[in-house]
Amino acid sequence: MNKEWNLDILYKSYESEEFQHDFKALPALIDELSECAKHLDKGSVKDKLVEVLMLNEKLTLAVSRLAYYINLRQTVNTSDAQTVAYGAQLSQMMAATAKPTTAINKFIAGIENLDEVIEQDELLKTYRFMLHEIKQNAKHLLSEEVEEVLSMMDLTGGEAWGNLQEYMTSTLEVDYKGEKVNLSMVRNLAYDESAEVRKAAYEAELAGYEKIKEPVAFALNNIKKQVNTVAKLRGYESPLAMTLEDSRMQRSTLDAMLKAMDKHMPKFRAYMKRKAELLGHENGLPWYDLFAPLGESDRKFTVEEARDYLVNHFRGFADDLADMVAEAFDNAWIDFYPHKGKVGGAFCENLPQFKQSRVLTNFDGALGDVVTLAHELGHAYHGYNIQDHRPLNVNYSMPVAETASTFNENLIMNSVIDETEDKKEKMALIEKQLQDLNQIICDIYSRYLFESAVFENAKDQFMFADSLCEMMIEAQKKAYGDGLDEKTLNPYMWICKSHYYSSGLSFYNFPYAFGGLFARGLYAKYKKEGADFVPKYRELLHATTISSVEDVAAICDIDLTKEEFWEDAMVSCEELIDQFLELSK
Repeated sequence: MNKEWNLDILYKSYESEEFQHDFKALPALIDELSECAKHLDKGSVKDKLVEVLMLNEKLTLAVSRLAYYINLRQTVNTSDAQTVAYGAQLSQMMAATAKPTTAINKFIAGIENLDEVIEQDELLKTYRFMLHEIKQNAKHLLSEEVEEVLSMMDLTGGEAWGNLQEYMTSTLEVDYKGEKVNLSMVRNLAYDESAEVRKAAYEAELAGYEKIKEPVAFALNNIKKQVNTVAKLRGYESPLAMTLEDSRMQRSTLDAMLKAMDKHMPKFRAYMKRKAELLGHENGLPWYDLFAPLGESDRKFTVEEARDYLVNHFRGFADDLADMVAEAFDNAWIDFYPHKGKVGGAFCENLPQFKQSRVLTNFDGALGDVVTLAHELGHAYHGYNIQDHRPLNVNYSMPVAETASTFNENLIMNSVIDETEDKKEKMALIEKQLQDLNQIICDIYSRYLFESAVFENAKDQFMFADSLCEMMIEAQKKAYGDGLDEKTLNPYMWICKSHYYSSGLSFYNFPYAFGGLFARGLYAKYKKEGADFVPKYRELLHATTISSVEDVAAICDIDLTKEEFWEDAMVSCEELIDQFLELSK
């Protein structure tokens, strides 16, 4: 079994004739779109709309293939100069699409009888949701010239600052016990069985951040200042309002979820304090013991064992999920192991036009790594259920992006817990699930508070690294409360989380809480409805690219704007904590 992913489905190399042909052909496609945008007043509205959509489909397929290849290669070797160069050239070329795209979107927004026009053509019917979304969002468009300038300036602005953060963290050498290790490797030691190792790794990690804190602080400041400026220019109340509209999500949904989360924080603090007691701490849980393993579930997995474990457990839910997971392992969809230059964490890149995905992880064999694989392969299953959409209908919004991934986690962990009879092992498994829940509730809440504060402060001040550290500590105190030992928090969590460093994607934190709680609600429905739930689940995933968040949930009879749904999801979390508190007496 190959432990690195196979990218031949995209291109065999940069030097291949196919890559060079596609890369060199892209400017002509962009010119074709630009020429079309200059003559939107010629011919019937219906014919012009069809022409625009077909050109955009052609361009999207060409660009996505190139972008997938470049981005995937860069994530496993961020210092590869050739990859960086191609990425910059592709971004430069795509910046030229801002002007014609603005003209096209304004043309669509100006069609008063849009539904009548849509009814005249089957292709237009397929893109009904997208066309109405463009019409609705057009009020935030600037002039074609300004849109073009913003897009071009972002290359050396927000996008460049984001690349700096990725480069600094992926190439950082951390001094750990006399050796130089990368950041991903030292962060993985947070899961080690040894308390001494966990603490030493935590201290080494914090010391490592000292080397890069100021340049990364500059990156964060400038990205957030740019987003503030763009949001204001577009007439949004705030970057959060812009994010919610991009997310196809109502503010009432976010408020209902956050209110329910805040109300139930004390229960999570009780979990952390009990864990602290079990580990011999008196003043709450030290940060470095958040992921400390408890109990006897210390099993290590090989890649082959992880494959069989996941396939066997997913088989009980749906054969198509189990078969897809097997294919991912068997056909080199996954890049497993950490190494210098490879980005940290994990992600999944769906390749819908090829009906496949690619998953990156930093696997070291712990149960948590198997759960991470389940999570990322949930993204792949989401991609599997949208791959039959047309090319412009394959993008889902941030909140629902974590639905299938977190649902997979629930399938795996709940199945394993139910099958376990040994008290100590069951406690360990429940505690592992609580670690993950603690992340998507307490940690995500702290990230949301921190990013909100950064956006507010970025309006009129520059935040040096020490100020950002103080803001992060304050956010962690509000979220974790007395569950954590205030003397051992992590002031540098703003450095290692790439989610903060995108000029086009802000507040990539609350979607994790949304996905986690939404998935728990869906899992409860599955347990109640059994096999009858599975077709509705597939329909829900399929609808995520062509519906609002609220309409997606309605497929399973859920009203996200009501606090009751989120309350029920939080109660299910509390029930798990109660089990842990009882088993750990």
